[in-house]
Amino acid sequence: MFKKLLFGAAAAGAVAWLSKNQETAKRYVDRYAGRAKGAASSATSDAARAPAEERLNDPALARKVESEVFRDQDVPKGSISVNVEYGVVYLRGEVPDRGQMDALVARTRQVDGVRAVENLTHLPNEAPPTKDETSQGAGSQSA
Repeated sequence: MFKKLLFGAAAAGAVAWLSKNQETAKRYVDRYAGRAKGAASSATSDAARAPAEERLNDPALARKVESEVFRDQDVPKGSISVNVEYGVVYLRGEVPDRGQMDALVARTRQVDGVRAVENLTHLPNEAPPTKDETSQGAGSQSA
């Protein structure tokens, strides 16, 4: 009987404290609801996940391409820019030789979620291509 009375008093005290501190109570609810949501999402298998092209928005896909393509030390990270529009990756910048240009396009095409690759890179002492030039078939690469 004493334990029930003690538990009831503790519960009443907790309710009184939480009603006084509604902001604190909201933080607790948000914190523990987030943990429950995280546990539930981590319990689902990767097989049930949507394909990367449906999950990733354009900025996230651009960061993914950068992290996967620029892992190699030979890739000129500072001179290549990666932009994504509707799943199409646009590579811009200067590369030292044609072989590295082709390898860069091939590696980008292999990233999960990339729908197509537009190669706007150029060699030294060469004018950079424009987006319109590549759209007409000069440098367009489908994934």
